[in-house]
This record gives sequence, C-alpha cells and structure tokens, in this order.
Amino acid sequence: MSTTPASPRRIRLMLVDDHPLVRDGLRARLEAVAQIEVAGEAGSGAEALALAEQLAPDLMLVDIGMKDMNGIRLTELLSERFPAIRVLILSMYDNSEYVTSAMRAGAKGYVLKDAGSHEIIAAIDAVAAGGSYYSAAAAQALVKPQAQSFDLTEREKEVLILLAHGLSNKAIAQQLDISVRTAETHRLSLRRKLGIDSAAGLVKYAMERGWLK
Repeated sequence: MSTTPASPRRIRLMLVDDHPLVRDGLRARLEAVAQIEVAGEAGSGAEALALAEQLAPDLMLVDIGMKDMNGIRLTELLSERFPAIRVLILSMYDNSEYVTSAMRAGAKGYVLKDAGSHEIIAAIDAVAAGGSYYSAAAAQALVKPQAQSFDLTEREKEVLILLAHGLSNKAIAQQLDISVRTAETHRLSLRRKLGIDSAAGLVKYAMERGWLK
C-alpha cells in the first residue's frame, strides 16, 4: 500500500524592519514561496517583542539598524524571553563587529540585504530547521582581523570606557568637561558604530581590548 508523503511544515516567520518599503519588498519575495508564511511584521523592537508573544513565530527576520532598539539588543531580549524563536539577521552591514555581536546575542544566521532571494530563502530554511547560515560576506568578516578600536575617535573611546563604568550622560559630561548633548551624541555614535546597546555589551567590548582592568 502506498502512502502520500507528508507536506513539509510551513515556516511561520515575522519581518522586523523600521522601513515599510523594505518589509513590503521582503513580504512580496517570501510569500511567493510555498513553505513560508509571513505571520506578521513589526517596525520597531518594542512592537516585535509584543508580536512575538502574540504570534509565536518559528523565526524572526531582524534588521540591525532600527531607531528605538537595534537588532542585536532585540535578539538578546528574544533569546531571553522566547528561546524557541530563532533569529536570522538581515542587515546591510558586513563588518565583523556586527556579525560577532549578533552571534553572541543569540542569532542563528546573518545575511546581507543585497543577497538574492534564493540565498535569503536558503538561510530561512537552514535556521528554521535548527541549523545556522552565514552569507559569504558575513563569514568572511568573521575571519578578518578585527580593528582594535573599530575606528573610534579618542573621545568616543573615553566615553565608551565611562559608559562601561556605569556613568550617566550627565556624569560623563562633567568628567570630560563637555555638554550633556555632546555626551549623548558620542553615545549615539558608539551605538551606530558598534551595534552594542547594553551596558554589559560595552563592558565586554572594552575588556576585550584591555581598556578596563
């Protein structure tokens, strides 16, 4: 007696990107794939966390450069609160700091936004199946020697060390004899360059470079 093979289980995923046009493009590309169901989309980290609890997707396709919360911090929170949800980073950045930070945060894969549809779908399949996937450029970034300070200015380095010690923007401004607004600007620049939004991440980054005792 012959049996009909079971249909492969559909992958329920969420799109997380703060650009509606990017989400629209991704949705159009992915909804054409039979085994993928776009269960929802979010335009911010906070919205993504709320929808993750409501929809419980298998996988979340997450951008790094969002305004309210970067994708690496979101990945950390998802790993803590929803360990069953696997995260695949889809980013325009291919430097080693972003890739390694994403891995440490719990991401199971990293693909660049300029990748073709076939590669993004292959990454989704691999990560949803319990594996991992890193695009060639992301994998190459991991084996490149890391710049000691990731092109930080001396002032940014000073601000980073003070942040790692737990100082507030106001305290940093007083310590360095700069305005609070300038301290905030340096902090935003650090977040943009390093993709690190947590105090623990800053401490780790500074310690790895021997800047903290």
